[in-house]
Amino acid sequence: MGMTLTEKILARHAGKDTVTAGELILAKVDLALANDVTAPIAIDAVRQVGVTKVFDREKIALVPDHFAPNKDIKSAEQVKQMREFAKEFGIVNYFEVGRMGIEHVLLPDEGLVVPGDLVIGADSHTCTYGALCAVSTGVGSTDLGAAMVSGEVWLKVPDTLKINLVGKPAKGVEGKDIILYIIGKIGVDGALYQAMEYAGDGLQYLPMAWRFTISNMAIEAGAKNGIFPFDAITKEYADAHAKGKKYVVETVDPDAKYAAEMTVDLSTLEPQVAFPHLPENTRPLSKVGNVPIDQVVVGSCTNGRIEDLRAAAEVLKGRKVADGVRMLIFPGTQKIYLQAFHEGLVDIFVNAGAVFSTPTCGPCLGGHMGILAKGERAIATTNRNFVGRMGHPESEVYLANPVIASASAVLGRIGGPDEL
Repeated sequence: MGMTLTEKILARHAGKDTVTAGELILAKVDLALANDVTAPIAIDAVRQVGVTKVFDREKIALVPDHFAPNKDIKSAEQVKQMREFAKEFGIVNYFEVGRMGIEHVLLPDEGLVVPGDLVIGADSHTCTYGALCAVSTGVGSTDLGAAMVSGEVWLKVPDTLKINLVGKPAKGVEGKDIILYIIGKIGVDGALYQAMEYAGDGLQYLPMAWRFTISNMAIEAGAKNGIFPFDAITKEYADAHAKGKKYVVETVDPDAKYAAEMTVDLSTLEPQVAFPHLPENTRPLSKVGNVPIDQVVVGSCTNGRIEDLRAAAEVLKGRKVADGVRMLIFPGTQKIYLQAFHEGLVDIFVNAGAVFSTPTCGPCLGGHMGILAKGERAIATTNRNFVGRMGHPESEVYLANPVIASASAVLGRIGGPDEL
């Protein structure tokens, strides 16, 4: 019996010729990741074991990004714990403020994740790296702590949902719209503990930035991971960022077994907007209606790449953010921030009335730098819009791509660039 992409990668990391869906395996990890919210619990677990070293100082990444720069005393103490642990155990990939970025944008750009890897992270959006034809998934902090010591993790092999993307995306459609459409069709539990494997001729039109966005939101469909096949687009990105790190290219077997299949014709899609309070509550832009907004957020681990900032800035150029609307820009990393500066994007945003932040998760999880008050509405390029996700439980979050978010900032309501 042939194997899917996820099964092929997991089999190799478990030292087995084959694995099947539902099988429990002990697999070696290539990278173990934690942030300032989840690392302290993992660190406590490591210290309870009483070890004096981790399995590999270069295969652990600690990224303070959720409440960094520190918003209060508690967050400062948590980052201090990370910093001291990294120094004591010689963790190579600790990213201090100034070097840091939003973890799921930072790590692939730094070449710490490459095709064929198995990556675990104490953060649900670790599934982002499936864009690189890697298996990456979120785990609990204690599991992460155990992996930091042993270099291994217990996993149940997921079965796989095959998603065929066909045709060329219609005008205005981006990666965010593709994944929102899929989640809208199958629901937030439609791929529960499955791998979402992408295929089809439509892949040729999906740049890496879009693939990262699509993989990032696999968890919003309940999936264990999302994964794209290795192709010329993957190779170009990997070769540019791997910094000489060797990687393994896996390909799906022709007779691989899938739990289910679905097909999405990209040419028929239009931009999507997810209404409160679930990512599955999607509507095409033409069916949104009149929804006034108070805040716009462009950035996050979902849409904080330079391509996202360029798309948003193109809409804002020569225009102004509507009176009564706040627009916040969160670049994914310091390098992206600097690139946006050199390309003149910062000028465009600031002249339009938007404000820039340092790279941080910020308001995405109701952390800081843009919390919503009672009754306020935000449209955001983030990944979740649960009750109270960005602040007050009686606030609302709508999800959309960067172009729609930017156009909405100018309009003062949810809308697209064709209305400007």
